[in-house]
Amino acid sequence: MTAQMQAQWTAVCRYDDLIPERGVAALVDGEAVAVFRTHDGALYALSNMDPFSNASVLSRGIVGDRGGRSTVASPIYKQVFELATGMCLDEPTVSVRTYPVRLVNGIVEVCSS
Repeated sequence: MTAQMQAQWTAVCRYDDLIPERGVAALVDGEAVAVFRTHDGALYALSNMDPFSNASVLSRGIVGDRGGRSTVASPIYKQVFELATGMCLDEPTVSVRTYPVRLVNGIVEVCSS
């Protein structure tokens, strides 16, 4: 019999504290995660580490839209990442990890497993 992994959800902040189109950084199970609330109210979480500069800065990036897809542009070299998938739209062979995110009783939670 194999043991099943339990999902580990971490409370990050209150939903109302997230400013639309701005990111926040949070530590989730030892990993720096960027959490975003878009103008339509959707939540996204992805690694805060910019793979091009190796700096933990994506939460400070510019949130936008490219071809109907919600994105964040790194504040360092400006590569654009799709929030839903973590794929770099400027260099499709590069991506950042995405995390499940949910809203529970007004609290934004991110899952690390």
